[in-house]
Amino acid sequence: QVQLVESGGGLVQAGGSLRLSCAASGRTFSKCAMGWFRQAPGKEREFVARISLSGANYYADSVKGRFTISRDNAKNTVFLQMNILKPDDTAVYYCAADESGFGYRTRTDYYNYWGQGTQVTVSS
Repeated sequence: QVQLVESGGGLVQAGGSLRLSCAASGRTFSKCAMGWFRQAPGKEREFVARISLSGANYYADSVKGRFTISRDNAKNTVFLQMNILKPDDTAVYYCAADESGFGYRTRTDYYNYWGQGTQVTVSS
């Protein structure tokens, strides 16, 4: 019901910035909380950021103060602005939609729809 396509990944030097975008199709987008997750090789997929329908933003401790999640419902798009990037930020980044819409939900199994991911590589 919701199709997600990430873009904006690439190679950046440590200390640099990237903005990821996630374009969604489907009329349920505006009723979903949206999240960003990331997964490095050999690692479990981990929570990065979430924006709920209440307007509250939530961030993993590892990215607080550096990353900002936002959404534009008119364009069916969610963004992740990533600043002061570190090599440890290197991962495939996924956007996800949670039909529940509210609360602080960081587990992957709470999310109903997933994009294919976009690679972010931070070099030193």
